[in-house]
Amino acid sequence: MQFYQTNFAVFAVINALLTYREYRQVEVVPFEKDARKLVQAHDHKAELKRFKRRFLPIYLLVNGADWLQGPYIYPLYKDEKGLAEEVVAALFMTGFLAGAVSASFTGKLADRYGRRLACLAFCVIYSLSCLTLLTNDIAILFVGRMLGGISATLMYSVFESWMVTEYNFLFPDEPGSTLSSVFSIMTTLNSVVAILAGIVAEWVTDLTGTEKAPFMTSVGCLVLAFLAITNHWGENYGESAKSHILDMENNVPPPKSTFKLFLKDKRLLALGITSCFFEGSMFIFIFFKFPALKFSHKLSGAQDDLPFGLIFAILMCSMMFGSMLYNYIITHHTTVTPTRLLICMLTVASSSFFIPVLFRDERVTFWCFCVFEICCGIYFPLMAYQKGKIIDDSVRANVYGLMRVPLNIFVVVVLSTTREGTQHRDLVFTACSALLLTAVAVNGAIL
Repeated sequence: MQFYQTNFAVFAVINALLTYREYRQVEVVPFEKDARKLVQAHDHKAELKRFKRRFLPIYLLVNGADWLQGPYIYPLYKDEKGLAEEVVAALFMTGFLAGAVSASFTGKLADRYGRRLACLAFCVIYSLSCLTLLTNDIAILFVGRMLGGISATLMYSVFESWMVTEYNFLFPDEPGSTLSSVFSIMTTLNSVVAILAGIVAEWVTDLTGTEKAPFMTSVGCLVLAFLAITNHWGENYGESAKSHILDMENNVPPPKSTFKLFLKDKRLLALGITSCFFEGSMFIFIFFKFPALKFSHKLSGAQDDLPFGLIFAILMCSMMFGSMLYNYIITHHTTVTPTRLLICMLTVASSSFFIPVLFRDERVTFWCFCVFEICCGIYFPLMAYQKGKIIDDSVRANVYGLMRVPLNIFVVVVLSTTREGTQHRDLVFTACSALLLTAVAVNGAIL
C-alpha cells in the first residue's frame, strides 16, 4: 500500500511542477505599430478563450463520467457480482462488438443530422448503460454492455468532430500549431479529471460499500453534460441532409465511399492501422492490467487488497505527464516530426507490454504500466492532430467512426479467446507488443 501512495505523491509533485513551469512562461507579444492589428489580435485571443470555455468543461464532464467507471468495471463484474472470467470477457466482448457494428453507421448519421444531437444521444445512452448495473440479471447486463459499446463509439468520434469542425469554422486562418495545442490541453486536463475520478470513485465506493456507486456518480455527470450541451453548443454538420438534397437537385455526383478514401489515401490507412493496434492494445490493457497486478501482488507474498482507485489515479498521472511531454516536444523541438514522435512512442509502448512477461516483479509490472500510460498521453493529442489535419470536415465523424470498426473487431477477437491463468495473459501481452512493432513498421513505410 505504501508503495502506491509514494508513487502517487511523486507523480503528483512532478506533474504539479511541470504544470507550474508550463503556465509560468510568459508569452512575449511583439511590438505592433498598427493599433488596429493589436485590437484584432486581442479579439482573436478572446474568441479562442471563449471557444475553449464552451467546449472544454463539457468535454471534461463527459470524460469524467467515463473515467469514474474505469477502476471498478472489472471488479464489479468479477468480485461484487461473482461472475466467472469467461462471462466477464463475454460482457466486455459484447460491448466492443456493439461498438464495431455501431461505428459503421453512427458517424455518418452524426455528419448528416448533427454532431450536437449525437452528443446529446451519447449522454442518454451512456446513462442507461450505467443504470443497468443496478441489477444482477445477466441479460440486462449484456444489454448494458451493448449500450456502453455504442456510447464508446459516440464518445470517441462525435465530440472531437464537433470541436474540430467548429474550430475550423471560427478560426479558418489559424496555424495548425494552435489546434495541436488545444488537443494537448484536452489531454492534460482530461488526465487531471481522470486522476480526480479515480480518487472520487474509491471514495464513493468506500462511503457506500458498493462498487456500483461510481457508476451512479457517472450518471450525474452525464446529466450535467446533457444540460450544458443543450444550452451552450450550436449544431454543426458534415454531409448534411440539406446538402445531400441540393446535390441531387443540381445533379452533383455522390461523394466517394469512405472506405475508398482509406484505400486511396495511404496516410488514412496508416492512421487506421495505428489506431487499431494501439487503441486495441490499450483496451486489452484495461481488461488485463488489474489481473496482472493482482497476480504479481500475490507472488510478492502480500495479503492485503490492491487500492484500485489509487492505482488508477497514478496511471492517469502518468498519462498527464505524457501529454505535457508532448506539448513540450512540439513547442521546443519543432524539428521532431509527428511521424518520428509516433514511431518512438509506439516502440516504447511495445516494450512496456513485453517486459512484464519477462519479469514477475510487482514494481516492474506497475512501472511498465505507467510507461504505457505516458505513451497514451503522447498518443492522443498527436493522433488527434494528425486526424484533424488529414480528414475533411464533411466526413469527419464518419471516418472517425469507421476507424473504430477494426479496432473493436480486434478487441473482440482477443477477448473471445480469454481464459483464466497467467499463460494466456502473457500470450496476449506478447501479441500486443508485436502488433505495436507492426504499427512502427507501417508508419515508417507509409508516413
